[in-house]
Amino acid sequence: MDHSDHVLIVDDDREIRDLLSSYLGRNGLRVSVAADGRQMRAFLETDRVDLVVLDVMMPGDDGLVLCRDLRAGKHKTVPVLMLTARSDETDRIVGLEMGADDYLVKPFAARELLARIKAVLRRTRMLPPNLQVTEAARLLAFGTWQLDTTTRQLIDGSGTVVPLSGAEYRLLRVLLDHPRRVLSRDQLLNLTQGREAELFDRSIDLLVSRLRQRLRDDAREPAYIKTVRSEGYVFAMPITIAQARDEWPITAAQARGE
Repeated sequence: MDHSDHVLIVDDDREIRDLLSSYLGRNGLRVSVAADGRQMRAFLETDRVDLVVLDVMMPGDDGLVLCRDLRAGKHKTVPVLMLTARSDETDRIVGLEMGADDYLVKPFAARELLARIKAVLRRTRMLPPNLQVTEAARLLAFGTWQLDTTTRQLIDGSGTVVPLSGAEYRLLRVLLDHPRRVLSRDQLLNLTQGREAELFDRSIDLLVSRLRQRLRDDAREPAYIKTVRSEGYVFAMPITIAQARDEWPITAAQARGE
């Protein structure tokens, strides 16, 4: 049995499908192809894939629609790397907001795509086994909060939903996936944004500040996201998996186990 990582390339350009399939196949990946959303959906009904490479500009349902559908359906956990001929930053942001794990602008070197694929696969496998989120257990609970990883909603102890931007959600998810582990700013940049340029260490500091405000975490004496001087940040609160929302709301005393 072939245990290579299985990548599905969804692109309406046959030449691109053939070139990428050949190159990635020569570099240790098992590759399948689809010309449009219909073929992609049909393929996913019968085969398991480890990552989808998804072109944005396609006739019919474009890549943004398909990415949204993937995130809303039973294949929501499959990593998505989006390709586009557009250099418009808005498209890139929309793709990431819809749940894409990385984004690459055409034209690109096949070697860079391979590197991106490997990086995304590596990041998605960094979640500790005891925190793997399943259909039955999709809620990560910490303190008086819980995060619904399917709807991407942050819920406080009274059951109120606190809105999160896409960037805030990705940062919180990374921190929850690595509790009580110090993560450097470089690691947080890589885990939340891949190799997207135009980002810098200070952007992580600003994002942490915004997330602390969402969590009502005192920046002077934070209970959730602590600063480790000269190293980075650590999520200091223990994480548990809640089975259903009806386990909420809880009180602060219950969160402390009192």
